Amino acid sequence: MNTSRFNFICTLTLASWFACGFSPANAALKVGDPIPDLTGFKLEGTLPDSLKGKVVVLDFWASWCGPCAESFPVMDELQKKYKDQGLVILAVSVDEKASKMDAFMKNHPVAFTVVRDAEHQLVATAEPQTMPTSFVIDRAGKIRYLHNGFHGIATQKEYVEQIESLLKANP
Repeated sequence: MNTSRFNFICTLTLASWFACGFSPANAALKVGDPIPDLTGFKLEGTLPDSLKGKVVVLDFWASWCGPCAESFPVMDELQKKYKDQGLVILAVSVDEKASKMDAFMKNHPVAFTVVRDAEHQLVATAEPQTMPTSFVIDRAGKIRYLHNGFHGIATQKEYVEQIESLLKANP
């Protein structure tokens, strides 16, 4: 690709981001950021009644993602084990088609909340780098940990340590 065409494409891409309200200053959620109000993102499905005062694992996933399928049983186990202590796991599907998400869910039933970001508004705000990507959020609504990918028992161990630590902290 020649330099002029590449520059033109980059300019168009940046212009479309700015037109949608994105800028480097407000892109990509990171550790230390507050979690945005999820009700403004037009997510398909029912969000938990309240996340206030809860430890939350906000997990971005897709039906085509092998590591996502591996992470779901772990997330389900965590939800069941720590729910009564204040843990909420919220999985956000980035699938283009609801039918793909639904088929995945039939094969991977879970006890935690699953919604779909059909318009990719939340995904555009969070900018997950890989599938799955999880944000572990403290009781005050601040992102405390970030997991890019799922690496089996190592990630599971990290989740347990982080969740237990955050559940012990005062709201």
